Amino acid sequence: MGSPLVVDIHTHMYTPAYMSLLGSRKTVPYTYEPPSGPTRLIILSSDDDPSIPIEERGRPIDSSYLDIEVKLAFMRQHGINCSVVSLANPWLDFIEPEEAQSWAHRINDDLENACANMNNKADPESIKALHEKETLFAFGALPLTAPNTDVIVKEIQRVKTLPHMRGIVLGTSGMGKGLDDERLNPIWAALQDTDTLLFLHPHYGLPDEAFGGADATNRYGHVLPLALGFPLETTIAVTRMLLAGVFDRFPRLKILLAHSGGTLPFLAGRIESCIQHERKFVANGGDLPGPQRNVWDVLQTNIYLDAVVYGVPGLKAAVAASGNADRVLFGKVQRIFVIVSILTVSGTDHPFFPPLGDKKDGEWPSVTTNYKAIKEMFDGDTQAAHAVLGGNAARILKLK
Repeated sequence: MGSPLVVDIHTHMYTPAYMSLLGSRKTVPYTYEPPSGPTRLIILSSDDDPSIPIEERGRPIDSSYLDIEVKLAFMRQHGINCSVVSLANPWLDFIEPEEAQSWAHRINDDLENACANMNNKADPESIKALHEKETLFAFGALPLTAPNTDVIVKEIQRVKTLPHMRGIVLGTSGMGKGLDDERLNPIWAALQDTDTLLFLHPHYGLPDEAFGGADATNRYGHVLPLALGFPLETTIAVTRMLLAGVFDRFPRLKILLAHSGGTLPFLAGRIESCIQHERKFVANGGDLPGPQRNVWDVLQTNIYLDAVVYGVPGLKAAVAASGNADRVLFGKVQRIFVIVSILTVSGTDHPFFPPLGDKKDGEWPSVTTNYKAIKEMFDGDTQAAHAVLGGNAARILKLK
């Protein structure tokens, strides 16, 4: 079948406008320019501990966060044909209401222009062009702190008209009260009506107390909030949407979940069982309507997952949760996978999780581990592996 088209659906960058915004701030999120050494990025409240010298807070950032040419070099190094870039967390969640619209315009225009400048010699509608030249598309950001939802809806509609935009990135806090907030209904409606894919990405995690407080952070760094807090944050956010009936009211909503949906594929059965037994819901004699669609239906209809899970067991859970007998078929002689609902691709989470120490110029383990998991998962099933690596993304994001 030839070499696969590889599409990186989960890759980030900070645009010039966004860096200007962060550089103008003194509270989280912000950047700090030390007298010597790289710029420091402070985006988590736990990173802004006053007991930590400011020149050591957060993480150092280099050109891989900012420079399109560095992104392209990374793509060539790892055999990636196409990347769909998105602004990294915390997006625009912190902007003053009166400035939200103008910053969203500037940042989304930055992303569109960067993609257009790189793609000006390639036809973005051509799969052949995708194979021959590194190509960029983007997910736009939303002005969620705007004074009213009309501003947010208009930005969804505007982003849809930009040639290289393929969706919207959103955090789990929504407009500050989570994704079961009724104020988000016009936004869900706009995403559904414009057939715009939503890339849902965590940022806030769980409270520090869940991991042992500041003492645990000092001892273990970011391992607990990133490895556990982020996935649970995503799982909780989507479950709240389900319980609030968001997927009942907006049955054509399309959401791509970061990090293979957190723990949602593994816990879907437990979530459904708890819903079925909840006495507060009308079905069991209570007075709350409860969700009308079950979690399995939503997973197989509305949810897509990336493959940023770093192992075969997690990837198996993602495939099992997103497919059924009609979508995942096994034969004794030859295994054939027909994966329709799942959007598992070789997401990299670039530029986060780079190689460290004396391996800085080598391959990124965060990428090669995912490649290895996909190869092992679909051993001998070339068609399925190619779909996961890029075919699904090309179809769903209309890259051809």
